Amino acid sequence: MTAPSLPAAFSPFAEPKRRVSAVWITLFATAWFGIWMAQLTPIQLLLPLQVNSVFHVKDGSSQSILAFGIISGIAGVCALIAYPLTGALSDRTTSRFGRRRPWIFLGTLVFAVSLALLGFQNTIVGVGVFWALALTGFCIVSAAITATISDQVPVGQRGIVSGWVSAPQAIGTVLGILFVTSLALSQVIGYLAVAVLLLVFVTPFLLIIPDEVLPRVLRPSFKVATLLKGFWVSPRKHPDFGWTLLGRILVNIGNALGTTLLLFFLQSGLHRGKSSQDDLLQLTVIYLVLFIIAALGFGRLSDRIGQRKIFVYAAAYLQGIAALLLALVPTWTVANIGAGLLGLGYGCFMAVDQALATQVLPDSHTRGKDLGIMNIATAVPQAIGPLLGAIVVASIGATTGGFVALFICSAVAAALGGLAIIPIKSVK
Repeated sequence: MTAPSLPAAFSPFAEPKRRVSAVWITLFATAWFGIWMAQLTPIQLLLPLQVNSVFHVKDGSSQSILAFGIISGIAGVCALIAYPLTGALSDRTTSRFGRRRPWIFLGTLVFAVSLALLGFQNTIVGVGVFWALALTGFCIVSAAITATISDQVPVGQRGIVSGWVSAPQAIGTVLGILFVTSLALSQVIGYLAVAVLLLVFVTPFLLIIPDEVLPRVLRPSFKVATLLKGFWVSPRKHPDFGWTLLGRILVNIGNALGTTLLLFFLQSGLHRGKSSQDDLLQLTVIYLVLFIIAALGFGRLSDRIGQRKIFVYAAAYLQGIAALLLALVPTWTVANIGAGLLGLGYGCFMAVDQALATQVLPDSHTRGKDLGIMNIATAVPQAIGPLLGAIVVASIGATTGGFVALFICSAVAAALGGLAIIPIKSVK
């Protein structure tokens, strides 16, 4: 890695004023494309199929659904630690390559190697260990690259830039699933392919985008007690941070409950049989096309009118409506409608809520750590969502009734997440 220079006026703690270029946004979006493809292709397709294979079943059984949920839950615990720890350490990093770049490199490497090794696992323990390591790598790289938004992007551009965190999520998931299914890739080759693509897409951002070097004299002292204490942000002192965090947790739990067991829903809830994988791709395309439109369109619109809360609030309730439709009318036709509404709502939420989060941080000196805490509210619900959902489904049975209960829980969580946005005062 080389360390390109930044303008002399660029301070590691100052609020950025200079607009980032189209090249910066392009490389940022490209990196996220690789990151999301490497995380969501396994969650949506490779990992459920791998768990089914371990239990020697073709369609999701209660046992395989529960095992998938437990593996995701264990990975969620790793995310709970990795996100804020990476953010806090990157805030203190004085490498000549910058504060964030070494962690982007490390996280990408851990993520890619773990995915490659995950493909060779044929026991539940092996799958659980290497998926936990893979998600840890995901957390490291995403925590570091997210912090670059607060470091380098002015407030007036954060809606559209945050949209380019979200839009690649949609594109990466669709192309990842299409890539694996259309080429009929084996388990080993599928995981290896997404690992290689991760390296290919993150490397340009890593090598080209500059990162301000933190002078040693400005580095905060490193004490374990201080570090651990910093992971607690008092909601009494910083209520807007607390409400944003709570809203993000609830909305993401709602989204995870509604999406991460989708293949099992098609197999056991709607009994789609052999067409389940093709159906999953169709629903994913609908969901993600509208996700992209919402993320980029509403992200830009929120920048132009200077409003964040109304978009986040409406996005949460769109997700709730989508989940409620699936609960009340669990049919293939309604599943397609629900996928569209869910994509529209979550795309808007991901873009605008990310911009909102960067505006309620307690301290410019701890942006990485504080955004790491915020990122927990995205990654951990997505990781434990399958476990919570599996418990709901398994308690009733892997039937239509079990999934109806699942979608009701999804709708309630999203609705409560929308309500949590209302008390925020410092951001319109």
